[in-house]
Amino acid sequence: MYLTKEVKEEIFAQHGGKTNTGKAEAQIALFTFRISHLTEHLKKNRHDYNTERSLVLLVGKRRSLLDYLKKKEINRYREIIKVLGIRK
Repeated sequence: MYLTKEVKEEIFAQHGGKTNTGKAEAQIALFTFRISHLTEHLKKNRHDYNTERSLVLLVGKRRSLLDYLKKKEINRYREIIKVLGIRK
């Protein structure tokens, strides 16, 4: 499995702290990791429509979290965009 417990803990430690896994930055980082994995999968399997749908839903969730963060604290939004390399 691509998303092991250790990988999740590492992502949360970098972006949200060990105990605060619900922080918006941590969730955005986790979604970004999953999006990149699904994108690579779809490059090899072009007709996997279920994965394509999951990817679209995941991108929408990440976008809504980014919009929330942008509305609440613009500095945190700019920082997470820069760290993860997400285009606007």
